[in-house]
Amino acid sequence: MSLPTFKDVQDAAARIEGHAHQTPVLTSRTIDEEIGAQLFFKCENLQRTGSFKFRGAFNTLSRFDDQQRKGGVVAFSSGNHAQGIALAAALLKMPATIVMPNDAPAAKVAATQGYGATVVFYDRYTQDREAIGRALALEHGMTMIPPYDHPDVLAGQGTAAKELLESTGPLDALFVGLGGGGMLSGTTLSTRALAPDCLLYGVEPEAGDDGLQSLRKGEIVHIDTPATLADGAQTQHLGRYTFPIIQAGVTDIVTVSDAELVAAMKFFAQRMKIVVEPTGCLGLAAVRKMKEQLRGKRVGVIITGGNVDIERYAALLTS
Repeated sequence: MSLPTFKDVQDAAARIEGHAHQTPVLTSRTIDEEIGAQLFFKCENLQRTGSFKFRGAFNTLSRFDDQQRKGGVVAFSSGNHAQGIALAAALLKMPATIVMPNDAPAAKVAATQGYGATVVFYDRYTQDREAIGRALALEHGMTMIPPYDHPDVLAGQGTAAKELLESTGPLDALFVGLGGGGMLSGTTLSTRALAPDCLLYGVEPEAGDDGLQSLRKGEIVHIDTPATLADGAQTQHLGRYTFPIIQAGVTDIVTVSDAELVAAMKFFAQRMKIVVEPTGCLGLAAVRKMKEQLRGKRVGVIITGGNVDIERYAALLTS
């Protein structure tokens, strides 16, 4: 099996140019003073479809041949990959079917359908979404694209860190949310190429620490679906492409609580005036937890997404 390289990230950047937004990098004097460091936030919550997932989706689908485009794409996702695939498929004029959990945020389901995709629901606690996706692909002649464990997907996700590092210059540390590892593995490729001395941290919810366990054990660890506010990180394991890249290039993996995610979400809303979903708050929550180690450093944080139901968002902000 051949693993992607930074060259694949560079090729992906060329493919998505003009289709994906080059999202802004924001700063905050308030959080700089709190941490005693200089923070740079790469705002993928302002990306098309509201998350970084559009990068990998468009990069992957743009490489389909004519036969694949005719058959269309099937994907499985809790929401952000779903929206990324749905919009990319619409732009490239191919059909898309998305397998989504029946408890996925309503806003993510509505957006996925709004982009023209067909949604098939499943129970994330009792059914196998990958098996459902494979069956649909076989039945309808579609190509299945997983949410993270695919060379073109993770190469596309790595373009966010590439943009960040080209904007800020070398950083001392970079924090990235971790679910299945698409963003973290792509970020690893970019970081090791552009800022080889940068400390790189993946961040998971405490309830879903399969990545941390895998790094410690030296092999992929499977867990039950975790119960956490970070629905984008409710994965059960890393992938055969993402894990070896993470294992080779990540400094460490840290975990944060749901309460720490809510506190970060409130900060983003109150002080930076941006909407960030719980999963998108993983990086800032970890920075706050590790602030003693980060004093005087230049620190990057990738805000991975901003897709959250308004009612749930309001309830969390006022909790």
